[in-house]
Amino acid sequence: MMFRFLIVIIGVFSIGLTYSQTCCSGGIPLSNNIGLEFSEDHSLILGLSYDFNNLNTLKNDSETLDDDSRLRTTHSVLVNAGYSFSKKLSIEGLFTWVNQRRIISQFDTENLDQTYGIGDAIVLARYKIINNIEKNWSINLGFGVKIPVGSSTETNDQGITLNADLQPGSNAWDLIYLLGASKTFDFRPTMTFSTRVVYRQPGENTTYFGNSTYQFGDELQAYISLSDQFIIKKTFINPGITFKYRNATKDRTLGFDIPNTGGDWVFIIPNFSIQLFQNASFNAAAELPLYSRPDGIQLTPTYRLTTGLLFNLFNKPQALIIN
Repeated sequence: MMFRFLIVIIGVFSIGLTYSQTCCSGGIPLSNNIGLEFSEDHSLILGLSYDFNNLNTLKNDSETLDDDSRLRTTHSVLVNAGYSFSKKLSIEGLFTWVNQRRIISQFDTENLDQTYGIGDAIVLARYKIINNIEKNWSINLGFGVKIPVGSSTETNDQGITLNADLQPGSNAWDLIYLLGASKTFDFRPTMTFSTRVVYRQPGENTTYFGNSTYQFGDELQAYISLSDQFIIKKTFINPGITFKYRNATKDRTLGFDIPNTGGDWVFIIPNFSIQLFQNASFNAAAELPLYSRPDGIQLTPTYRLTTGLLFNLFNKPQALIIN
């Protein structure tokens, strides 16, 4: 019995080392896209966006390796829907369709593994615990769950089940915690400073490869943002800048840490939105790495692009105020 146990443990770490240069530190952008902003109570917000994540930078801790033979991309279609029951309480859902690709180029040949389909979903409730109207600042708390509706058993062309980081779903329920705050300024009421922290506590997939276990590492994401609003030719334009810090602990299988997973990253995210029609806007953002230090050898994000449409369905039309 002890001999079999040792063989399993050796096999787990051998798999981690064998695929170390194809592990990646990015993927489906679930935590990135929660936290809708409601302008009034009894309003319904619907968002539809496309997210492209390109991972073509291979790093060994803080060292960038001269190797571009490995490429990971994630194409995601995201649907956000949220409703505010009052000025303090709201609920939102995030639903995804994803296509993940891993390409390894060696000796003038390319090996492609990919999966596509419905990804996992998030349902999040938020409550505004402080709303100081006189001083123009607020604090809100959120709690939610990630629901494992996506497949976690997709296979490659040879019928071999792909690793967890390539699957559309995780086959595990995660807990999501959110803390957010925002403030506007008397000297410029259209300018908003905001911050939020999202913590994801993953559950465990107990049927990984049929009879094994897999658990993604805990993830912390912290955002600091500054945005403003301008009117150009009777059109609202909202530019902004966000700094994001992401920390992920190591993934685990059979109770052991998996090599070449987890790490720390810092990104800058310039973004803007343009009002297209009354209560409908187009938004776009680019996520660029400022600092990355994955644990071990990993592909890390080179850039991420997000575009989308946002509809405020029950809000009163905004009045244009032009001086």
